[in-house]
Amino acid sequence: MNVLIINGPNLNMLGIREPEIYGLKSYSDLIAFIEKAAGSLGVAVSFFQSNCEGEMIDAIQAAYGKVDGIIINPAAYAHTSIAIADALKAVGIPAVEVHLTDTHTREPYRHNSFTSEACIETIMGEGFEGYRSALKVLVEIFA
Repeated sequence: MNVLIINGPNLNMLGIREPEIYGLKSYSDLIAFIEKAAGSLGVAVSFFQSNCEGEMIDAIQAAYGKVDGIIINPAAYAHTSIAIADALKAVGIPAVEVHLTDTHTREPYRHNSFTSEACIETIMGEGFEGYRSALKVLVEIFA
């Protein structure tokens, strides 16, 4: 099973960006965590991170016919990007949305996610563990 992990804007700044919210672990730490979790589940993963909406859409479209599943943390684009949601719908690849924090307990503008409508499940508030949970969701549907 091949899964593409897409991380959106400012996730490359983990460990620096608002450590009181996101913690002190870096984006490299996140990648290492996901690789270990994926390995224990027998899942091959590839990674894409961008701060640009169009580049994320391009990555989703490029995944068509190449991966079995997508895990996406669209970050702030979850609340603004119908285009990313449309790209996920267009390719028809099972996708799981992940957020490190529980967006429903944060600012009101973070309570709605356009991208979640295009995903089979949304996992939030589990920190890095949310990615392991998302991998398990995808493994389950392909079991």
